[in-house]
Amino acid sequence: MRQAIAAAVIAGSARVHDVPGKVRLRQLTYFVAATIDGFIAGPDGSDPSGPDGFFVAEGGHMEAIFADYPDIIPAPVRTALNTHPANKVFDTVVEGRGSYEVGLRAGVTNAYPHLRHYVFSRTMTQAPDPGVEIVSTDPVETVRELKREDGKRIWLCGGARLAATLRPEIDELIVKLHPVVAGAGIPLFDGEFSPRRFTLSETQRYDSGVLHLTYRKR
Repeated sequence: MRQAIAAAVIAGSARVHDVPGKVRLRQLTYFVAATIDGFIAGPDGSDPSGPDGFFVAEGGHMEAIFADYPDIIPAPVRTALNTHPANKVFDTVVEGRGSYEVGLRAGVTNAYPHLRHYVFSRTMTQAPDPGVEIVSTDPVETVRELKREDGKRIWLCGGARLAATLRPEIDELIVKLHPVVAGAGIPLFDGEFSPRRFTLSETQRYDSGVLHLTYRKR
């Protein structure tokens, strides 16, 4: 039974019905790239992974993402590489308006059409793409509802304010730590001071100098 449960969790399934009286909610994972000093973007909010960005764009860490987390590869990259892998870990993505607008400024109305896509905003009423749903209600309650649904894991891709709001609901934090010091910018979390410990569960080091650090909620 334990092996069956483990297999279900690894596969990203939402619930484990094999344990009497218990329901396993699907996980919320904050999977994000950051600098050594903890910034996910520069002060102007522009894309740090773009052509003029400061994140490392090539190396073994990119190969690992394509192999292990193909779901987070945006549509323009998939199209350019002529690759369209099936969802492996995630089937849902949530983000804040600021994060979503990074793509809009580049002319991308839906970077993840292969995922259920939710954007949290109190000022944006409608997305320019029918595959993107604008949510104006409480992010915490919405994510809790999504967790109770069947499916794979939920990916929180940004931004900092939404991450701070959803911090109590984050089950897993994967930081792609780039060998860069930005000095200033948008932090991993932009909220009130409220320390919360996570457990480091996995570390991967790549020839590009990038570290993949996986933390789990205690």
